[in-house]
Amino acid sequence: MKDLPADQRPREKLLARGAAALADAELLALLLRTGYKGRGVVALADDVLAHCRGWAGLLNLAPAGLHGLKGLGPAKRAELLAVMEMARRALAQQMQAAPVFDSPQRVKDYLGLQLGGQPHEIFAVLFLDAQHRLLRLEEMFRGTLTQTSVYPREVVKRALALNAGAVVLAHNHPSGVAEPSRADEYLTQTLRSALQLVDVRVLDHLVVGQGHVVSMAERGLL
Repeated sequence: MKDLPADQRPREKLLARGAAALADAELLALLLRTGYKGRGVVALADDVLAHCRGWAGLLNLAPAGLHGLKGLGPAKRAELLAVMEMARRALAQQMQAAPVFDSPQRVKDYLGLQLGGQPHEIFAVLFLDAQHRLLRLEEMFRGTLTQTSVYPREVVKRALALNAGAVVLAHNHPSGVAEPSRADEYLTQTLRSALQLVDVRVLDHLVVGQGHVVSMAERGLL
C-alpha cells in the first residue's frame, strides 16, 4: 500500500472522503493490510472478493471457505471471521431491542450471516418473546447436504423452556438456491400445528440460499 500515491491509499482516502468513497477492494484491503510478493494488498482483496463472489459471499462464507487462499494466513482469516461475527452480533442486538418484524430485512440479513454458506443443512429457530423481540437463535438440527430430520417435540420443548411467545423457523439450502420445497411447506405446517398446542405462533419460515433469503410468509405459504 505504501507504493500507492498518498491520495490513493485506502486509509488516507477513507479519512479524507469517508468510507463510501472506497471501492470494494480498497475497503477490504484496509482489513488485510498487506499482500504478498508480487501481489499488492488491493489486488489480493480483489482476489478474495472474486473467490467469494462479492460481499454477500464473503459474509456468508463458512470458516473453512477461507482456507487455501494465497495470501490469507491464520491472522488475516481470524480478522475477517471476527468482522463477520461483529456483524452478526450487531444485528442480534438490534433484534433484541425491538420487535423483529419492525425490520423484516434485518431478520433476513441476520439469518443469511448465520446460515448462508454452510456446507450442510441446518435447521434453526429464532425464539421470540411476547413482544416478538429476539430471545435466542438456536441451531436445532443438522443434516446432510440434502436433508435433515426435524423433531417437532424438541422445538416445542425449547419454546416452553425459553417461555417463547412466537418463533421464526429457518433453514439453509447448501445448494445455494433459496426456494422452498414441498417438504419445507409440509414441515412448516407440522411445526405450526405442534406449536399452536402450546400457544406459540410461527411467524415465518425463512429459507437461506447463497446471498438470498426467501420468506415463506411473504410467498403466502404460511
